[in-house]
Amino acid sequence: MQLLKAIFSRRWIVATLVVVLGMALMVRLSIWQFDRLAERRAANAVLAATLASESIVLTGEPIAEDVAKLKDRQVVAEGEFDTANQVTLLVQSWQGRAGVHLITPLVIAGTDTANAKPLRAVLVDRGWVPQTDVDNGNLALYDETGPVRLTGVVALSQPLSRYGNPDLEADGPQTAVYRIDVPRLQEQMPYDLLPFYVIQAPPPEGNTALPFRELPPVDLSEGPHLSYALQWLLFMLILGGGYLIFVGRSLRD
Repeated sequence: MQLLKAIFSRRWIVATLVVVLGMALMVRLSIWQFDRLAERRAANAVLAATLASESIVLTGEPIAEDVAKLKDRQVVAEGEFDTANQVTLLVQSWQGRAGVHLITPLVIAGTDTANAKPLRAVLVDRGWVPQTDVDNGNLALYDETGPVRLTGVVALSQPLSRYGNPDLEADGPQTAVYRIDVPRLQEQMPYDLLPFYVIQAPPPEGNTALPFRELPPVDLSEGPHLSYALQWLLFMLILGGGYLIFVGRSLRD
């Protein structure tokens, strides 16, 4: 009782208010981390459902679903690569080695004017090749001709800022880009592109030959939010308890 009166006395009231405000701030930070944990769990549930859903078969028909919700969705596509309109994604590495990714339009099978269907394609990230092959003009070594069937996952277009971006400042068709901006690349393509691109999956036997392919890592962890929330609660208890101990010792002295 004496301690309670002391912390609200004229001598200690300012320090008490500062400590109470500090404790309230720590509680608020803890609640914020719990909210972020709930958001992370909800996002993980959506991602898990996406990974477990049936693969999309690309037929060239317009995509009816919300494109943003297709991220990481597995896809299957058949068609032929158009290497004449291929671009390279610059500044890519593989185990510390410099290189590029080959971004090649896949003209989807069954979409042609002879069948009264519009020609439609999807950009495909076919994987990494070393920078030396770019410098030596050897990219034709990785051309794939004839019909192909591939699997992969959906990746969303990467909009480019118009401020100081070399991809947008250069005139004419771009053969090398820093990001895969589908609408920007659509401007130089002779057919309609789907509004996303596909990251091609590596072969079942693994990467035994170039281009080397790797799917984006899937992270279903909950992150550090729970530990951070508990830490803020612990800091709050330490601050409040330490303050009471300090005032109690001052009274005894």
